Amino acid sequence: MRVFTVSDVHVDFGPNRQWVRQLSDFDYQHDLLIVAGDLTDDERLLTEILTTLTHKFQWVVFVPGNHEAWVHRSRFSNSLEKFYWVLKAADELGVVTERVTLNGIDVVPLYSWYDYSFAPLNEQLEESWSDFRLCNWPMSVIDLAAHFHNMNEITLCEMVECKWRISVSHFMPRIELLPDYIPKRLAYLWPVLGSTTLGEQVERLRPDIHIYGHSHVNTKTIHQGIKYVNNAFGYPNERTWSGLLQLELI
Repeated sequence: MRVFTVSDVHVDFGPNRQWVRQLSDFDYQHDLLIVAGDLTDDERLLTEILTTLTHKFQWVVFVPGNHEAWVHRSRFSNSLEKFYWVLKAADELGVVTERVTLNGIDVVPLYSWYDYSFAPLNEQLEESWSDFRLCNWPMSVIDLAAHFHNMNEITLCEMVECKWRISVSHFMPRIELLPDYIPKRLAYLWPVLGSTTLGEQVERLRPDIHIYGHSHVNTKTIHQGIKYVNNAFGYPNERTWSGLLQLELI
C-alpha cells in the first residue's frame, strides 16, 4: 500500500475539480490518500468529490479545513453544525475522519483552529480574512480552538501498536515550519495559520510524519524527529500547482 497526500484542492475552481476527476481509476486502487482539508465549502460538491476519491483509492482520510466551516451559502445555521455534518457525511461515504490503523500505519486525524498563539490579531487581518465573514460560530462555544483541540484528547490517550504513525491536521502545528523565503509583507497572516496547542498535541503523539495544509506553502521539514509535510494543490492563480505527493515510509 502506498500513501499519498494533498491539501487545499479548492475544487470550487474548474481546473482543480477537473484534476480530481482525471485521476486514474486504476492506479491507486490499493492505496491510501490523506486529504488535509479545504476541498470546498459547497456541500453538494464536497459529497461529489469525496465520492469520486473513494472510487479511485482504497482508503481516503479527510480532515475538514476552514473552508468547510463556511456557511455563507449553506443550509446550516452555524459553522459548528456544518462541521459535524461534514464528518457524518464523510463517514457515510466510507471516508475516514477518525483514528484508524491501515496495514500497520496508525493514521491520526487531529482537529484544530487558529487561536492567535502564533501572533496577535491585527487590523489588516480583521478587515480581510474571509473566515470572519463566512463562518458563524455558536455563542455557546467560548474558545473555538480549545473546542477542537479537546476533541483530540481521547484519541491522544489511545495506545496503538503500529509500524508507522502519521497524523494529519488542516492547520499548521508550528509557525517555525514556514520557510525563511516567505515575504515579510505576509506576516499579518501569521495569527490565523495555526496553533501552538496543536503543535503540543502532535509532539505528544510523536508521529513519524505529520501532514498539514492551510498555508499553501509546500514544504518538507524535520523538527525534533518528526517529519512535517505540506502538499497543497492551491488556487489556479498561484505560481505552482502540486499533484499527489507519495510519502516515503522508512
